[in-house]
Amino acid sequence: MDLPLAYTDPVVLQHRDVLERAAARSRRAGQPFLLDPLGAPDLRVNRWFDSDDIRGLAPTTWKKYAYSLVVWLSFLWAYGQPWDDVEPTAEEAFKTWRTLDERNPRPVESGTYGDDLTVIRLFYLWAASAYQVPNPIRTRRTRGKRRDGTQAEKPVTAPKATRDRDVKWFDPAGYERYRDCGLLGLTLEGDEDLGWRGRNGQRNAAFADLLYGTALRLEEGGSLLLVELPPDDPSRGFYTCHMAEKCAKGDVARRYWMPRKALLPVLDYCEGARATAVRRARAAGRYERIAGARLLTRMLPDRRARLVTQDGLVSEVPLDSLTPLERRRLLRETPQGLEPVALWLNEDGLPRDPHGWEHVFTEANKRLLGLGLEGFAGAPHMLRHSCALRWFSVGRLLFDKKFAHLDGEELRDLRYEFGSTWDLVRLMLGHADQRTTKDTYLEPFEALELEILLLHAGSSGIADLMAAVYGADRRVLGDPVVSS
Repeated sequence: MDLPLAYTDPVVLQHRDVLERAAARSRRAGQPFLLDPLGAPDLRVNRWFDSDDIRGLAPTTWKKYAYSLVVWLSFLWAYGQPWDDVEPTAEEAFKTWRTLDERNPRPVESGTYGDDLTVIRLFYLWAASAYQVPNPIRTRRTRGKRRDGTQAEKPVTAPKATRDRDVKWFDPAGYERYRDCGLLGLTLEGDEDLGWRGRNGQRNAAFADLLYGTALRLEEGGSLLLVELPPDDPSRGFYTCHMAEKCAKGDVARRYWMPRKALLPVLDYCEGARATAVRRARAAGRYERIAGARLLTRMLPDRRARLVTQDGLVSEVPLDSLTPLERRRLLRETPQGLEPVALWLNEDGLPRDPHGWEHVFTEANKRLLGLGLEGFAGAPHMLRHSCALRWFSVGRLLFDKKFAHLDGEELRDLRYEFGSTWDLVRLMLGHADQRTTKDTYLEPFEALELEILLLHAGSSGIADLMAAVYGADRRVLGDPVVSS
């Protein structure tokens, strides 16, 4: 086997046989591999990640599944139980320790425990088939059927209600306050804060505007390429865009819509902070040292790209087939020199791992707390929630105008359907099933009175409307400065 140039360390070369065995296996980059507390692997456990049930999932899902399984296996180790022969009392003890036990330094909300339980149950369903391991997760029948028509079941220790767990939204004024003060470093009065030591404000605010405007997930928005941005057209308010298959959740390509209001800050970032970072990286020769880089020489019809490897091999591939990691290795030649094709860059000019954005929002939350805005915090996925809520409100306005001729009883009959409102939000979020949109994102707002919306529809803009309708709900964060 010809080792990559990166494998030049003498210690690494001592274990060349390990690298060769790993290369011979059909494992994907980022696929989890677990070790027990003594540093030994259990091949049966790790084969779950090789199974057909798991191999096709996104790396972010692997990470989530691996963490939930590690928490369970580590608990069993401390509990003195082998994972393949678990006593019935272990599941209840795990729930108590995970959510209530004072000896646990990091207890979690019931919804997080419910997610763990889902993963553990999936693991044992596979292990029961592969190794005849008894499944310790007890279940009971629930109402309804699965999509395949079989009886729905639920773990006995599953939380009774998890819909409202930690789900929060920004209204438009709340989001602007979060972006301006938390990400751009402005004062509460809207002035420049001379004492702020934050960096990359233009980039961070542009990324937040993108998520808030499009409802893209973190990895989806963080994996965009320059060639996927629409050209600015002042005559358009929205652009229909394409989310690549290997970047979308579940590897399902879809359309999404980008408002011009979100595109312009991104284009400004490209001409400003991004261009500065690229110049620094060129001067340092960083792009020539990217391992496994491929040069994008030409865009072809149907979203296909002509790529050239460092060895001169030419290929034509669909953009949909490129994973987030492969996208970060794409370069293109410009009159000024090489530059990444990835949209988002670190300060050193190298492409940014999408999950690095979590730190940006954590630091923004710390800054807002320092400004005295206690309880006013955000996260990348919260921007997706907020976009959903905004479009829900727009859809309700459209619905109310369409069905204004109906009387109150007829409107109540339509309460759980809302005409095209749910379909509008489902399309914006990229959901295949309308139930996901209702139950996960907007369930707390199903019971809103149509009359409240009608009261404001004729005279107020959407921002004022949302402030009036949702202002009493503590999960919808408005501008804390104005509201105080």
